[in-house]
Amino acid sequence: MYSLGELQERLAAAFGGSAAHGDREPAAPDVDQQSCPRYRGASTTRKLLSYWLGGSGVLAAIALVALAYAGGLLMFAIGLGVLALVFLAAFAVLSTRRRMRIGGTPSAIPKDSGSQLFADIHDALADITVTRNMDRRIVGANNTFRRLTGRLHPEGLTCEEMGIAFRPGAAPHRYEVEISTPEGQRIYSWRDVITRDPADGRLLMQSIARDVTEERMAAQAREEARQKAEYHSAAKSRLLATVSHEIRTPLSGILGMTHLITETRLTQEQQNYLTGIRQSGHALTQLVEDLLDFSTIEVGRFQLRPRSESLRKLIESVVEMLAHRAHEKGIEIGATVSCDVPDVMNFDPARLRQVLFNVIGNAVKFTQVGGVFIRATLQDGDLLITVTDTGPGMTEDEQARIFGEFEQAGTMTDRSNGTGLGLAISARIMREFGGSLTVSSERGTGSEFGIRFGVDISEASRRDAVLRGSLVLVLAPAGAARMALSETIATLGGDCRLVADGEAAREMLLAMKAEGRPATDIIVDHRMSAEFSAHLADRVEIAALGLRKIFLVNPEERNAHSLDLFDAWLIRPLREQSLIDVLRGRMRGMEKRDALNDNQPGFSAAIPESGIEHGLRILLAEDDPINAMLIRAMLEKAGHAVQHVDHFEALLDNALAEGSVRPDIVISDLSMPGGDGIEMLGRLRGHERRLDIPGVPIIVLTADKRDEARRQVLLNGANRVMIKPVDPIRLLTEVQAVVALSARRAEAR
Repeated sequence: MYSLGELQERLAAAFGGSAAHGDREPAAPDVDQQSCPRYRGASTTRKLLSYWLGGSGVLAAIALVALAYAGGLLMFAIGLGVLALVFLAAFAVLSTRRRMRIGGTPSAIPKDSGSQLFADIHDALADITVTRNMDRRIVGANNTFRRLTGRLHPEGLTCEEMGIAFRPGAAPHRYEVEISTPEGQRIYSWRDVITRDPADGRLLMQSIARDVTEERMAAQAREEARQKAEYHSAAKSRLLATVSHEIRTPLSGILGMTHLITETRLTQEQQNYLTGIRQSGHALTQLVEDLLDFSTIEVGRFQLRPRSESLRKLIESVVEMLAHRAHEKGIEIGATVSCDVPDVMNFDPARLRQVLFNVIGNAVKFTQVGGVFIRATLQDGDLLITVTDTGPGMTEDEQARIFGEFEQAGTMTDRSNGTGLGLAISARIMREFGGSLTVSSERGTGSEFGIRFGVDISEASRRDAVLRGSLVLVLAPAGAARMALSETIATLGGDCRLVADGEAAREMLLAMKAEGRPATDIIVDHRMSAEFSAHLADRVEIAALGLRKIFLVNPEERNAHSLDLFDAWLIRPLREQSLIDVLRGRMRGMEKRDALNDNQPGFSAAIPESGIEHGLRILLAEDDPINAMLIRAMLEKAGHAVQHVDHFEALLDNALAEGSVRPDIVISDLSMPGGDGIEMLGRLRGHERRLDIPGVPIIVLTADKRDEARRQVLLNGANRVMIKPVDPIRLLTEVQAVVALSARRAEAR
């Protein structure tokens, strides 16, 4: 059995109505009332039932039961007939009222409250709603659509007939729609949904559209900005590549000619002038390198190339390169590597060298008194390289911006000596390492830069007992050089004592002998030579100790001091292996590295011997006359025969010559008149394959440092790629290596 409420709800559901809504009509899509007569009858029936179920029918049923109980079957039949007449009359009244409410025109489209509410909501949101049949003709639309299109009665038309353009969207049944409105051309995001008319069961297409003009314009603006940025980025890369080439070409001539001049007989004054030229050339080269590295990092083409290398040798080479600059300023520079740091580790040596050169060079640049000290240790599984200087230090504000692009600290004079890119590039490189570059400083007390990155320690270090048994006294003024020397001796297992004057050194040596631990060596800084001569050199008690006396001198000052009082000597900044060799008694000291000044033709002490009996036939392709003269002079001084061309077509003709006229090797610039260098390589290798002749070895000279450019050159047939400015000695070495390799390959075939 059902309760009265349940019965009302079930009957209402069966007829599509609702007992709880009284006289309200259910929501339904807009349809053509004239074409759907069932809709009018069903609507009236539903309304009549709603009255019946709302209470009137219940009262009539109670009255019928009462009549049947009081008057019998006859009275029940009479009551039932009266009730039927009342029901029919109510049906007629409701039908008439409905026709009057819709104006008596059966062709009008009914608007039930649900559909009207739906349309009102989208009108308030300025959205479009359109109902179309499957022939795509409009059967209903909201006021927003009518207002925007200017069609007050769009029924029966298609959107295309109204000039509305549809473009397929990203998903099915979605479109980009352009509508010409009184406010101008607008773009709408349009979506179609197929529905079924509940009244007559026919399929309809319900469409909703929202104005996305501003979003599309913003997206278009972003895309245009992206394309513009890419264009400017490409233009910047082309500009940098062009400028790099144009700068490197004369730089190669400047540095190369300087090298040739240094091999002639010169006075000391002339050598000093040439040193200045060479330093300025290398500074300009570094500027070009910084700009290109910055550009490479900015466009995301930066890549690390790790390999197994010796960190100690890398640090020593960088310190040696910067030592001359430090000694010219009267400051010290020294480095030490802890014994727990493996001799060989896996890292990108070129990039780490660049970071060290920038950071240490920056410290030397800003330090006027004192020195720069570099220490490498392991800390919590990371390699930590600290660079400590006694410069002016930095404020907190300067520390916060020191790693920014084009940012510099210090005085205006200091700022003029650089671009402010070195530390910014170094910080970016260290992030690529997975590490960091940090700074801690205080104004007036110097700065300390920290280079940290993770390393894979595959083998334990065994350097902590190399100098075991050595007890060394160091006579040197306080500073970075003395600190580096003492820490290096200690980390190698030796014992080091420090003194700062000759009398203290004499007393320390005698005290150590009295304690039963006599010193084995004494290292005298060249600045303490007078103290050594006055207090130690001619003392009998000191001579009786049997000390090995070692002299420590700057390379540029070694000829100004007599070495007669010493058993061996060392050059600072100190190389660890040199210190080990001297303290273990295996050598007296470093050989002099002065270039021999000899004007004899065909001879140069700096040029390596070729090992080739009659020299090589070399085809040189270079359009810059200065660089051509430089390279030609260097090659001819090494005993080679050089033929020079300045055009790609001439290069192809000579490289493909027959018999003995054909060159043994080609050295070519990548940018010359007559075409593209990479295309020339492809043409040359193609002709060689078609003629079935051996490929001539090719060394390409280029100012383009990009890895992609280097790969393209090698893939198109070059044997070597060298970046300008080209070091003459390295060029000769590469020539010999390439020719020797080609000869071995020819024999193997």
